[in-house]
Amino acid sequence: MTIILGLESSCDETAAALVTAEGKILAHRLATQEDAHRPYGGVVPEIAARAHVEALAPLVEAALADAELTLDDVDVIAATAGPGLIGGVMVGLVTGKALAHAAGKPLVAVNHLEGHALSPRLADPSLQFPYLLLLVSGGHCQLLHVRGPGDYARLATTIDDAAGEAFDKTAKLLGLGFPGGPAVEKAAAKGNPRAVPLPRPLLGTDDPHFSFAGLKSAVMRAAQSGQHNSEDIAASFQQAVVDCLIDRTRRALKASPGITALVVAGGVAANQAVRGALTALAGEFDLPFVAPPLWLCTDNAAMIAWAGAERYAAGLVDDLSIPARPRWPLDPDAEKARGAGVKA
Repeated sequence: MTIILGLESSCDETAAALVTAEGKILAHRLATQEDAHRPYGGVVPEIAARAHVEALAPLVEAALADAELTLDDVDVIAATAGPGLIGGVMVGLVTGKALAHAAGKPLVAVNHLEGHALSPRLADPSLQFPYLLLLVSGGHCQLLHVRGPGDYARLATTIDDAAGEAFDKTAKLLGLGFPGGPAVEKAAAKGNPRAVPLPRPLLGTDDPHFSFAGLKSAVMRAAQSGQHNSEDIAASFQQAVVDCLIDRTRRALKASPGITALVVAGGVAANQAVRGALTALAGEFDLPFVAPPLWLCTDNAAMIAWAGAERYAAGLVDDLSIPARPRWPLDPDAEKARGAGVKA
C-alpha cells in the first residue's frame, strides 16, 4: 500500500493529509485562519504565511498520529508548489522538501489547481479521463479538458475577476462578513433572485471566457442606491453568477465530444445553487455530473496527496530544486485570453 503525505498552504488554510494510492483517506488535519483575517475582510498574505509556519509541523505530527503511522511509513511527500500566495506556498514546499530529504522519500510538487482538478477522482473512483472540468474558486474560473495527470487543455478562463473573488467582494460590499462565499449564499437564501437587475457579462457570446468585474461593479451600485435590501442583492448576484457559469459551460460542452462527465471543483463548487444548476446542465447532455463532497471543494491536503498519488503513478517526480510559484497555469500552451493577464 503506497501512502502519500500531502501538504497544503497556498492561501489561508494549512493542512496535512495521508492518503493511499487506492484513494483511502487515512487522516486529514486542517487549521483555518478565518479569525485572523476577519478584521480585514480578506486574506492578508503576511499574516497567512506566519500562520502556516506555526501550524504546519504540528498538523503533520497530528495526521501521522491519527493514522498511527510514522514518517518512515510514508512512501511519497506531496506539497503544493503553487499557484498561490508565495509566502504560504514557500512554507509548504520547503517543509515538504525537508521531510523528503530527511526521510529519503520522493517529492511530488503539486499544482494547487491540479489538486482541485483531480479531487473528483478521489471522491468518485469510477470517474475516467477525459472529462470537462469547471474549476471555479477564489482565484480562478476556468473550463478545462482533463486528460490525465499533467495533461490539460484550457478552453476558457476569466478575463478579469474570478467568480469566488466576486463572491468575496460582494460579501464585503454588503457587510455580510468573511469568508464571503458562504455568507453570500446564506443571505441569498432569504432574498429574491429577480429583485435586482444585474448584468450577465459575455452571456450568449462567441467569446468562450468568463467575466465578473462588471457584475461586481453593478452590485456596488445597487448597494449604494439604497433601493434594495442585502438579501435581494445577494440572491440576484448569485443568480447572475450561476447564469454566467451555466452559459459558458454549456458552450464548452457543445465543443467537447467524447468526454466522460461534467465535473466541478474549487471552493465555489460548494455553493448549492451552482451545483444544482450544473446537475441540470449535465442532464441536458446526458452526462454524469461529478462533484467532490463539500469539504473537498475548499482548500485541503487530501486533494494534494491524491494529486501526488496520481502524478507519482504516472512517473512524475520532482527534485529538491523545484521552485515555489505564485503563478502556474495548468495549460501553459493555452492562448492568452484578452485582458486575462496573470489569471490566464
